[in-house]
Amino acid sequence: MNGILIVDKPAGWTSHDVVGKTRGLAHTRRVGHAGTLDPMATGVLVVLVGRATRAAEFAEAQVKGYSARIRFGMTTDTLDTEGRVLSEGGRMPALDEILAALPRFTGEIEQVPPMYSAIKVGGRKLYEIARAGGEVERKARKVNIMRLDCSGPLPDGDYELAVECSKGTYIRSLCADIGEALGCGGCMSALRRTYSGAFRVEDALALGEIERRGVENCILPVDSLFAGYPELIIEDARAEKALRCGADVRLAADFEGECRVYAKSGEFLLLGTVKDGVLHTIKSFFEV
Repeated sequence: MNGILIVDKPAGWTSHDVVGKTRGLAHTRRVGHAGTLDPMATGVLVVLVGRATRAAEFAEAQVKGYSARIRFGMTTDTLDTEGRVLSEGGRMPALDEILAALPRFTGEIEQVPPMYSAIKVGGRKLYEIARAGGEVERKARKVNIMRLDCSGPLPDGDYELAVECSKGTYIRSLCADIGEALGCGGCMSALRRTYSGAFRVEDALALGEIERRGVENCILPVDSLFAGYPELIIEDARAEKALRCGADVRLAADFEGECRVYAKSGEFLLLGTVKDGVLHTIKSFFEV
């Protein structure tokens, strides 16, 4: 079985927990995910099954959207409300003050990963070091925040952030940094991933629903990940054979750039790129 499941991850589960459950439902060990979600987070988790795991790097790189809640006046060691409280009772900023601060966090910014994260330093995951009471220096990394807006306050006093961002962005860190910039402190109180690339939360399925329907009735084809790329059909059998052997193929068509490549039969073969009339394979997905 090969393909993509769009899972609505439940709160309290790790992304690895979802992978483990999917392995049981799909009866295969070859399962992965694209873009880790914290246990407290919910929403779109792209789960890759079979040869679709070869697409992990492309799925992880897709733009992601989030709806997050930020609690001002409170800081914790995990940068969210599930951590140990370090300070609370700070002042509450007004919405116009918050909105005025957001432009400095929009565009390409540098972000220091939180200690409670799965990044490895010296062969150890940061959260393992943090749980042992340690802390290490982390290098700031460049991320891109394409869209950032805030609304509220909500009835409980929290505010809601709408975020569109690149791979590697930590929303917890973003919440804490906004709170620090406003001089009142802040942490994340809830997080829901609303989309990953073209996959929307409205189309995501709960694990229980996938189990009820059966994985084979919920799984999407691998090429759905590349729906935004133009399609190229290889009509010539010799050219198709050459591609299956990893060779480049010269095309008669006047086309340049990346594309989805199909056999005449309709089978999705690979993601490729055409330059100067020659088709090169970026990643193949046909059965071998």
